[in-house]
Formats: sequence, C-alpha cells, structure tokens
Amino acid sequence: MINNTTLVREHTDCHEVQVPIEIFLIIGVVSLSENLLVVVAVIRNKNLHSPMYCFICSLAAFNTISSLSKTWENIMLVFRDAGHLNSQGPSELKIDNVMDTLLCMSFQGSIFSFLAIAVDRYITIFHTLQYHTLMTMQRTVTILITIWALCGFSGALMITFFETTVVMIFFIVLFLAALFLTLLLYVHMFLLAQYHAGRIASMPGATGHRRKRGLRGALTLTILFGVFVVCCAPFFLHLLIIMVCPKNPYCECYRSLFQLHVVLLISHAVIDPAIYAFRSAELRNTFRKMFFCLTEAQNYVHGTCEFVISFA
Repeated sequence: MINNTTLVREHTDCHEVQVPIEIFLIIGVVSLSENLLVVVAVIRNKNLHSPMYCFICSLAAFNTISSLSKTWENIMLVFRDAGHLNSQGPSELKIDNVMDTLLCMSFQGSIFSFLAIAVDRYITIFHTLQYHTLMTMQRTVTILITIWALCGFSGALMITFFETTVVMIFFIVLFLAALFLTLLLYVHMFLLAQYHAGRIASMPGATGHRRKRGLRGALTLTILFGVFVVCCAPFFLHLLIIMVCPKNPYCECYRSLFQLHVVLLISHAVIDPAIYAFRSAELRNTFRKMFFCLTEAQNYVHGTCEFVISFA
C-alpha cells in the first residue's frame, strides 16, 4: 500500500501511527474465514440461488480477495523484517503491485455490489409482480461479469498510474458517484416505503408478505452500507488530501493516521458476514447445517450428510 512515512516526517511534527502487523494478520485471517463461509453457504444452499444472494456472494468474494491479499502482503512484511525479502526487489515489487491491485479491485467491487443489491431490493419492494421478469439469472450473471471486469480494469489502472492526478481523480469520482447513487436509491426506497406503508395491509397476503421481506432485506443492506461508508470514508478522505493539500502540516497530521485508516478499511470485511448471519434466517440455517455436517464428518468417518452440494 501507499507509504507516506517520509512525507509526514518532512512536513509535520506528527508522528506516523504504527499498527502492529499482527493486527492486520488477525483481521485478514478472520475476515477470510468468515467470507469464505458465506460464499460456500450461498453455493451449497439452492434456496439462496437468487439474484440478491448472488450479489451478496459477490460482495463476500470481493471481501475474500481483499482479506487474502492483505494477509499475504503482511506475511511478506514479516519476511522482510526478518531479512528474507528485499522490499525493493523487482519480483517483490511486482507481487506488491498485484496485491494492491486486488485490494483496489475488491474495495471498488464492494461499492458496486452494494449498488447492485440496492437496485435488486428496490425492484423487489416496488415492482414485485415484475421482479422475476426484470431480475432474471441471466441478467444477474451479466451484471456480475460487468462489475468484476470494470473493477479489475480500474484496480489495475489505479495502481499502475497511481501518481497520475487524472487517474486518482477518476478513481475518487467513480467511488463517490457509486456511493451517491446507492445512497439516493436507499433514501428514495424508504421514502416510498413510508408512503405505501398504509396500503400494505390491504394488499393480497403473498404480495404484502413479499414486500415486508423486501423491506427487511433493504434494512439489512442499509446497515451493511452504513458500516461500509464508516469504514471506508477515512481512507478515501486520505486520497483526497493527497491531491488537495499534499504539503499542508494539518493534512499531514491526518495522513499520519494512514495505517489506522487501512485497519478500518479492511474491518468491514469482518463485520459484513456477522450482519448476514444475524439478519438472515436462511443463512443462519445454512451455517448451522454446514457445522452439523462438519461435526458429523468428524464423528463418523463413513457417515453421510443430508446437506449436499447443489448447483441447481
């Protein structure tokens, strides 16, 4: 990641806050385990094979990549501190660039996954009868491919030309635009939900039940989105400060907290799966069955488990 230690010491008396590598390793390992669990749960349970859970699975996959790359990067730092790696070596620099590219890709992927989920929730709540026509699995796959391709390209662009002001502006504008659209959609969604709240009771039972489920899902994703904004805002403010006031002493004092910003940035990958498990009964049941199968496999070598993998 970006190293601003030299700049901080040149322009301000604020000392850079150092976070122990062990903290990054613990966060990386925990988030990696949690998000892999979410990905496996969505794949294994055919009841979760819906557009919303596909987007949630994509979000968890981006978080998994983020956790994996950050964990690998910190393992490299441990070897560097032990004298086994040269941080300025050509191969080490290439690996570091790959890790940073994956990090940028995953964080952008999280933003666009939230946007896709917001659109899905909006259609679920306010276009219930047309939902299966509008949100087909073919369209879902197309959206996911587009998100992954766009984030992969922009992540590589960001790291390759990081010192170019135009690229940095593009990266920040892309982030802010997706953030604004997602926020606008949620605000519009809940305003319309409040407007139609009195009419839900008079609607047919199935439709009303589906709308209530949609509102509950929207609330869950609003919590996730809020956590993401809180965790990521300091890091992107850091990027803005690099462009706007690179030599101002007060700005440099904020930049001295860079490692804390990174800790916050990767922490949302730990919090997200906990919110999934707490808010989604289907995911809770899936996790329970997965742990039950694991326990059965440990207790009975030749036993079988009814909870089989299904890609239907």
